[in-house]
Amino acid sequence: MATHTVSAATERSAKLNHQAFVLLRTIFTVAPIVFGLDKFTNILTDWTQYLAPLATDIIPVSPQVFMYVVGVVEIVAGILVALRPKIGSLVVALWLLGIIVNLLVLPGFFDVALRDFGLLVGALALNRLATARGA
Repeated sequence: MATHTVSAATERSAKLNHQAFVLLRTIFTVAPIVFGLDKFTNILTDWTQYLAPLATDIIPVSPQVFMYVVGVVEIVAGILVALRPKIGSLVVALWLLGIIVNLLVLPGFFDVALRDFGLLVGALALNRLATARGA
């Protein structure tokens, strides 16, 4: 009987881990793709307002062209999470770290930087779940 209880607990834990993995993989696939596509349309917001001038000083292009490149990277990162979540989650985490640094250089967006830090932690959690699954 003790074996049945342990087996049921293990099965329940595996099921919950799978649900967490699917939830995180889904959001880290969909969100980067949607936000990446929006860099080309600016329907959700004017993304250039979130770009520190230092970024375009380092890479001398217009803010909108910079955002086009950002959009492509985000779309690729989302697709990578869908296909290879173990690697894609690390790409998203590093990408979010870059966004956080950009926002910390830009006064007035510390709240968004904190939110993105939470997303970074979520991406790392996805990586841990993907690693445990061997995905």
